[in-house]
Amino acid sequence: MSRVLIVGAGLTGSLCACLLRREMNNKVHIVVWDKSRGSGGRMCTSRSSDSLSHSADIGAQYITATHEYAQSHKSLYSELLSSGVLHPLDCVVEGLRHQDGSKNYVAPLGMSSVVKHFLRESGADLFLEHHVTGLYRRGASWEVHRTQGGSERFDSVVLTMPVPQILQLQGDLQDMLSAKQREQLDGVAYSSRFALALFFSPGVDIDVPWAARYYNNYNDSNNTKCICYVTVEPRKRGTEGDAACGPSLVVHTSALFGLQHVEQDKEEVQSIVLQELDKLLPGLPQPVGIKCHKWRYSQVLTSVPNCPGHMTILEHPLLVCAGDAFSHSNFDGCVESALSVLGVFKASIRQECQ
Repeated sequence: MSRVLIVGAGLTGSLCACLLRREMNNKVHIVVWDKSRGSGGRMCTSRSSDSLSHSADIGAQYITATHEYAQSHKSLYSELLSSGVLHPLDCVVEGLRHQDGSKNYVAPLGMSSVVKHFLRESGADLFLEHHVTGLYRRGASWEVHRTQGGSERFDSVVLTMPVPQILQLQGDLQDMLSAKQREQLDGVAYSSRFALALFFSPGVDIDVPWAARYYNNYNDSNNTKCICYVTVEPRKRGTEGDAACGPSLVVHTSALFGLQHVEQDKEEVQSIVLQELDKLLPGLPQPVGIKCHKWRYSQVLTSVPNCPGHMTILEHPLLVCAGDAFSHSNFDGCVESALSVLGVFKASIRQECQ
């Protein structure tokens, strides 16, 4: 049985693990490593330290399915809807730009529940706080090193973290990249932004007429270039009736603000965002907790050209790069990437059998 390491427990990594398990059940032993303390990647869900508040989605907020992807990825959408992981987004979202034929879905238990669903289905061995630092070829396998010390060997490796982090890896990867591949990877660009989660005590009412609002019109005298989106989490998810938990408010900064402040200390940025939030929503109740998260790699602005879904660095032993940088930054982009990785593994198995 081939040992496969998937680096990154985000959406692409979890989908890769799930699809490999379903298509190649008795041929692979799947292991997933992630450097964070929890799974989800940019679909992570955070919770206040006092556990009295609703959790907060500090990355992706909901999933938009175009008519085309709703058909081509119908089985995955049906699976998530039938299992209750996703529900239709049924609330007031001011400033939302609707696309013809598209549908929006929200995760009642938080966006990380989508990733956790696919990880459960994969049966993979999940190891958190496993930060990969280097890849070294050892004959027909890869020796993978991590910051916590020690190393393990795998027959195949799939890298799903942001491209700049892939390029920082030590070992033999750098020498195996062709000049063209390095140029393609060097050209990837991401936006950066900050997310602020404000947690409130049970019984607190957030007195706004919407569940979420986009602040895109910079000509609006009540707007700021700092903040681009605000949501009341339980209202967005349709779980506002849970009186045992307090509400939470999530604020996303604009890409322009993120670019200007990406190297700044999070505490300083938090102060700026709170000041701007007070201008937009004066009189907010006092939160019992606040979390500020920096998304250095938020959404892909420039993807890898001519590599739909993945880039194969080496075929034997197999080393593949995948993720939204090889497609586009949404649910269906990650699905497309994971499906392309599955195709690579199927082709590799066929070659071995010939």
